[in-house]
Amino acid sequence: MNKTIRRASVFTLLLVFALLIRATWVQFYEGQALADDKDNRRGAIETYAEPLGNIIVAGRSITGSAPTEGGDLAYKRTYKDGKLYAAVTGYASQAYAPTQLEGIYQDVLNGTDPRLKTVMDTVTGTRAEPGNVVTTIDPDVQKAGLEALGDKKGAAVAIDPKTGRILSVVSTPSYDPTSLTDANTAGAAWEKLTSDPDKPLTNRALRQPLPPGSTFKLVVAAAALENGLYDSVDVKTDSPDPYTLPDTATDLTNENPNAPCENATIRTALQYSCNNVFAKMAVDLGQDELRATAEKFGFNDESQDVPVRAYTSVYPKDMNRSSTALTGIGQFDVTATPLQMAMVSAALANGGELVSPYMVSQVTDSGGDVLEDHTDPDSKRIVSSSTADQLQSAMQTVVEDGTGSNAQIAGATVGGKTGTAQHGENNSKTPYAWFTSYAKSDTSDKEVAVALLVEQSDAARSEVSGNGLAAPVAKAMMEAALKG
Repeated sequence: MNKTIRRASVFTLLLVFALLIRATWVQFYEGQALADDKDNRRGAIETYAEPLGNIIVAGRSITGSAPTEGGDLAYKRTYKDGKLYAAVTGYASQAYAPTQLEGIYQDVLNGTDPRLKTVMDTVTGTRAEPGNVVTTIDPDVQKAGLEALGDKKGAAVAIDPKTGRILSVVSTPSYDPTSLTDANTAGAAWEKLTSDPDKPLTNRALRQPLPPGSTFKLVVAAAALENGLYDSVDVKTDSPDPYTLPDTATDLTNENPNAPCENATIRTALQYSCNNVFAKMAVDLGQDELRATAEKFGFNDESQDVPVRAYTSVYPKDMNRSSTALTGIGQFDVTATPLQMAMVSAALANGGELVSPYMVSQVTDSGGDVLEDHTDPDSKRIVSSSTADQLQSAMQTVVEDGTGSNAQIAGATVGGKTGTAQHGENNSKTPYAWFTSYAKSDTSDKEVAVALLVEQSDAARSEVSGNGLAAPVAKAMMEAALKG
């Protein structure tokens, strides 16, 4: 072999060696990234090669699959009552990443979850039959919430306090996920939805924490009773009216100047939503004690999964005394989701014990065999049964003789707390209207906790209130949950 040929051979071998190294690198180190790349259609082709599994509500599939016209994706997702359940299902799109339950259980629904494979699937290398996701949603409660909210921008969550089952998750304005399923038409729908200033794709029930306003006074009252600041909801609180924020010359007044808020009891202060009482109470407790109680209810929990990950509701830290006072009325930097405020009412309604809320009861294979069972969730004591009983009584006073009268239900015991939270710099924008509540049937063992937020409506600013806007929606949902 002459020198030239030898050099060429060595060079060729080096090239082959380099190619093998590169191929190995791509296969083992870049393979997953390339497979997950948004421009790689292989995953989408495999996902939509066969009909998907379904999401189930009350024994009925609320999803389906249909053939795609044209293109290389054989099937597309379909939805029944898409707008009604959008906040639950999310969407499975040929063009965009799936969300909500569609995203969390994507592998189950498209048949790639290894738990679905039979021995024959493994031997033949075929994809398994897709599984199904069974939810806890009550269609009657869901429908009542969506219809009662109507054209208002807002959200609602309903929970069974005894079991933790989430009966309803509503976010308005809603949208029809079907508009996003087909790659041929999804682009135009996406542009319309994402450019809408009302943000219909935002799940306001789980993923938009906002100031909870006076509904947070329930947490403050619970902290005061648990820490021995007062031993009863009927003890005077020695609260001046107006209350001057500590280290300032700013007086904190009450919305109703004629309300008996001076030296009011906790019961009366909840009944009339007295700002002076709870601002002073927060300062007397101190931010650390108040934060500790808030965190027991679920605030500052960054892993609140139902199983959809809820955004964190926040009770702040490192505040001065005047800021601490404002947290006592659910302002300053306190934020909460409707899910969080429903958890507050659920814990109080359940004797002080919070059962972890969940939206999926079971995940099954195509034959109905259970892959996951979530019907026995964890529970924890938040406050003593004495504190819970006293606050239930005070919440009932709010509904029977106070600011929550629009939530009264014949044949049921109802407790609640209204809230009107400031919005914008110097409260320049329309306030948020809140209502958190529970109802217990007088003739059965049924009960429900509901939290409601109205972010925006056509009501005049002077007419925005938790009782006027939010309580009637909560009432409709509670009635639906208790019926039958």
